[in-house]
Amino acid sequence: MSTPATANVRQAELAKFEALAQRWWDPDGPQKPLHALNPARLGYVAARVPLAGARVLDVGCGGGLLSEALARAGAAVTAIDLAPGLLKVARLHGLESGVQVEYRQVAVEALAEELPEAFDAVTCMEMLEHVPDPGAVVQACATLLKPGGRLLLSTLNRTPAAFALAIVGAEYVARLLPRGTHQYRDFIRPSELAHWLRAAGLELEDVSGLRYDPLRNRAWVGGRPDVNYLACARKPE
Repeated sequence: MSTPATANVRQAELAKFEALAQRWWDPDGPQKPLHALNPARLGYVAARVPLAGARVLDVGCGGGLLSEALARAGAAVTAIDLAPGLLKVARLHGLESGVQVEYRQVAVEALAEELPEAFDAVTCMEMLEHVPDPGAVVQACATLLKPGGRLLLSTLNRTPAAFALAIVGAEYVARLLPRGTHQYRDFIRPSELAHWLRAAGLELEDVSGLRYDPLRNRAWVGGRPDVNYLACARKPE
């Protein structure tokens, strides 16, 4: 499937992540921090959404790390991305692991037109800071949610601490991530995210820090949301 010229995507961003596809599931590869973050992200979701039997959409699924984890927890998972190389890796890993996830190459805005109010929960992790119009993604996610459903997000705060740790530290000093993975101007303050959530008709329930210790390669939820953070919003019934 080709990506429409008007899609809410930067082709350079797709190419950047496509280049990482073959080592996406390598816990010691370029996505090593993502592997450490994944259990914390799953725990945050599971604490707010009864996953057993839930219909869940994973937006910007990449190679399927969170998608498979959600499915293992009992959810019926649809996962979408616009990078065909990443979806190929995700599907192949699913065949190897035996974890069933429906992967689709489709923009979240297009899926919202196709399947409004279809999902009990929508996850969108480490994706908003990579698109030209994050507010449009939030709106589409809200449309996809059933009344009473929850949207779970993670992104990076636009603070000096985030610049120091997520860009200078992670990309240039410790080399935990490839250089150019993030652009500081695209980081999102919680107040900005809250504005988009309200505009989409969602009620913000929580904002929590997401911490990562590169020395021990472990992550946990808690503390100030001054670098990475998670958020949960609910669609009123």
